Parts: sequence; C-alpha cells; structure tokens
Amino acid sequence: MLKFSKMHGIGNDFIVIDAINQHVELTASQIRLLADRRYGIGCDQLLLVETASNANNDFKYRIFNADGGEVAQCGNGARCFARFVHDNRLTDKTTIAVETASGVIYPSLKNGGEVTVDMGPPQFSPHNIPFVSDSQSLTYQLPIAGRQDVEIGAVSMGNPHAVLLVDDVITAEVNTLGAIIEQHSQFPERVNVGFMEVVNPNLINLRVFERGAGETLACGTGACAAVVSGIQRGLLAREVTVKLPGGELVIEWSDDNASVWMTGPTTHVFDGEMAWAKINSN
Repeated sequence: MLKFSKMHGIGNDFIVIDAINQHVELTASQIRLLADRRYGIGCDQLLLVETASNANNDFKYRIFNADGGEVAQCGNGARCFARFVHDNRLTDKTTIAVETASGVIYPSLKNGGEVTVDMGPPQFSPHNIPFVSDSQSLTYQLPIAGRQDVEIGAVSMGNPHAVLLVDDVITAEVNTLGAIIEQHSQFPERVNVGFMEVVNPNLINLRVFERGAGETLACGTGACAAVVSGIQRGLLAREVTVKLPGGELVIEWSDDNASVWMTGPTTHVFDGEMAWAKINSN
C-alpha cells in the first residue's frame, strides 16, 4: 500500500508522500494515474519527501507535475511540504532546510498554519530562465503565430515564468493564450504563464497557466514572479498581496539583490492509502 496525504495551498492541491519511511519508486505513467481526478487521487503536483543529500539540510523535496514531468520548484508545495513533515513528526523544527532541484529553501511555520518561505533571489538572465533571447531586458516582445506580439516579463523563481499585464484577469485568455505561450519555442523547457492585473501598488489579481498542469487555483512561484516583474516595471511596491482564484499570498522583495519571501496558508485535507496493484495496472 502507498500511504499519502492530500493537501492544498489556497487551492493548488498536492499528493504528499513520505519516501523516507516507505519505499517509493514511481514512473511518469504512475504519477499521471495518481494525479488523475477520475481514476486516481487527483492533484496538480505530487510531492516526495526524501532524505537530504547533505547532512547540513533536513530534507530533500521532489516535485512532479500532473503530466508526470519533474520540475525544480513549487511555492505552494514548499509550504505544504513544511507543514507535512512537521505534522507527521518527521521534524520538530519550525524552520527547515529543504533541498530542491533549484537549491536549498527554508520554509518557516507560523501560528495558524501559515508558512513563510524564502524562495531565493529571482533570475533574469535569459540563460538562467531559460529563455531564448540575444540580450536581457525588463520586457520582451513574444511573437505568436496568427496574433499580435505579446509583451512579457521573463523571470525564473527556480522554474521559468512569463508574466503578462492584463486589464482584467476574468476576461484574460488564460487557457488559450496560456497554452500557446507554455509551448513557445523561446522557452526550451516550457514555461508557466502568469496573467497579472494591477489593482494598486500593493495589490494584484493573478491567474496562472502552469506547464504540465494547466490553469491552477494558485501558483506560489507564479505569484513571486508576477510581483518581481511588476516591481521591475515600476508598477508595484516591495510588499504585495496577490489575489489568486484559490486565495491570497503575501509576497515581499525588499531590494533587487534580496530573496523573495512568500507567506500563505496550508490545509491538510485527508490521509489515505492506495494499493500498488491499482497503480501498477495502468
């Protein structure tokens, strides 16, 4: 039996699996089954809790999108990860050092179930995003076949993001334009696409089309990327509340050389077990 927990961070939902106290090896097809909302458990991402590679760190954290592909970072997942290891008594620390594919992060548990995460500094170099461009710029004109060019900000928060300014997130073409930009040839590893409506310098509305998952109710790294892009464009203050379809996050970027800090809630939904025979039959 595979033991798991179902969790979410403002609607961005996860299957969280302790791979320290049970042997877990999952193929991409098995992850797709587990993520399926009709035939499996259902999730936007699957999170694996593993033993740290470095003795100075507490855990290793692996993230898989619903399509089975592994990614480097997930902000809402990082908060749920911290809550999971603490609630399951894998650690008694309230601040933990967690290895990810994009570096070590340090989630901190707060009162009331909220978690603050140091998401590290944003990356703007096209090579580091990665994004195909001859030079670095605040914004880029992205050619779209059969459409007008789209202006984007491009930034990595451990994973690539394209940020578009829109007048109204409700009417934004999130699913159609998001799917086109996700697969754009200038993003060789695909890209998460954020549609940002600036309400005032301290408040934005945001919808995110995530690579490998489609539109989700919330995206932590997407919220960080949107705020950073908005600050760079001179539109936002250094601390911003981000309203996503699933709830709110607070993002702070104190200066251009600092890490981005994200604070938001976590929710434990239920624990369960799934038979390996069912997983292996698909």
